[in-house]
Amino acid sequence: MGSPITLSGFNNIDFNLILTSIMTQESQPLVALQSRQASLQSKAGAFGSLANRVAALQSAVAKLSSATNLSGTKATTSDAAAVSVSSTSSAAPGRYDVVVNELARAQVTASTTVAPDADSTIVASGGTLTIGGVTVTLSGAATLRQLADAINASSSPPARASVVQSGPGSYRLVLSAKDTGQANAFTITNNLTGGTSVAFGDADSDGISGDDAADNAQQAADASLLVNNIPITSTTNTIATAIPGVTITAFKKDPAATVIIDVAADSTALKDNVKAFVTAYNDLAKYAADQAALAGKNDPASIGRDPILSQVKGQLRAALSSEYATGGVYSALSQVGVEFTRTGQLSLNETTFTAAAANPAELAKIFVGTSGTPGVFASLDTLLDTYTATDGLLPGARKQLTDQASRLTDSIAKMQDRLAARRATLQREFTAADAAISQLKNQSGSLASFGASL
Repeated sequence: MGSPITLSGFNNIDFNLILTSIMTQESQPLVALQSRQASLQSKAGAFGSLANRVAALQSAVAKLSSATNLSGTKATTSDAAAVSVSSTSSAAPGRYDVVVNELARAQVTASTTVAPDADSTIVASGGTLTIGGVTVTLSGAATLRQLADAINASSSPPARASVVQSGPGSYRLVLSAKDTGQANAFTITNNLTGGTSVAFGDADSDGISGDDAADNAQQAADASLLVNNIPITSTTNTIATAIPGVTITAFKKDPAATVIIDVAADSTALKDNVKAFVTAYNDLAKYAADQAALAGKNDPASIGRDPILSQVKGQLRAALSSEYATGGVYSALSQVGVEFTRTGQLSLNETTFTAAAANPAELAKIFVGTSGTPGVFASLDTLLDTYTATDGLLPGARKQLTDQASRLTDSIAKMQDRLAARRATLQREFTAADAAISQLKNQSGSLASFGASL
């Protein structure tokens, strides 16, 4: 805030101490402003932390306010090495027999000609290679590797190219369909010129390769299954349409084996969602309690006494404790195992909850509600919107505090400038005073010497 005064040392007055004392006193309004700004910034940060916790709570609430998330299922398979399975909440419980007659395969076609190496022998110097209707044009001489790179660099051929060593000094160009299934099979029309040449099988001598099984190392095939004796075909080995809400992935072809898939109701995912909600609520409740404790210690950065925090606490507690006239078996959360403890925290009685979850239709009434009457979590979702929306209470409170802190920045800067000018003025005055006192002492010493000589 300024450099110390350089004094003569000829007098006993400590002008630096005096300057520091004066500036400390006159800086008190600045310190108050800075403290006020720090407090506003801390409160804005506290509201940010509160907003994060409320948003986490709303995210947990959203998973429980939709009926589609309440009726979970679990699918199991008798042979996971042959068929894997997964299910969604829309899956119908039941047992399904699955037989895998054929797996979906991608077409693979290899060149009938070989090159002694992949990177030095020129196999073509020009021409075109048309793969599945997409033409690849060579602009110059190419090795087998360069030809593969040119194919892969093309915009949309249905096959990928690679170079495979089939033996010592024997390299082939291999084209593999990008997708499985007969619909993704491809043909090859070869008009490459020059070099040692690249050729593909053409069993029917029609000038087109890949249109006959004999041309291909592997023929494209569709997956073929029997699901409860109903024939199912698919271009891929992952099938999501054979059983509603269930995805089957076939790994092993075995027409003689039957894989049993069981789909049953399962509340595990729902219970996990309820536990996540309980955790989010308790985290918010603890944060509110911590802020209240800080407010009790008169911490200026605490929002423990802010009406918004009190309001959200009270409204959440009321919503979770209220009864809901949804016309179902349950009218309160406590009846399905979501209970308040003596300390104000939430807990989940898993035994009570498991029994309630066995009847998802009734659970949906208390969680989601019925026509015209929202349930607990549907009501909470609406309530929390008033706090978390862009124009909600929490963003508004945080912005107000941030704006106040920003406005103080200009006032602080102006006050610092005034104090700097005041210090500079005092420094000049004290330096002049020190010089004057030193001059008087010098004159006094001269007079004393003159008197002594007389």
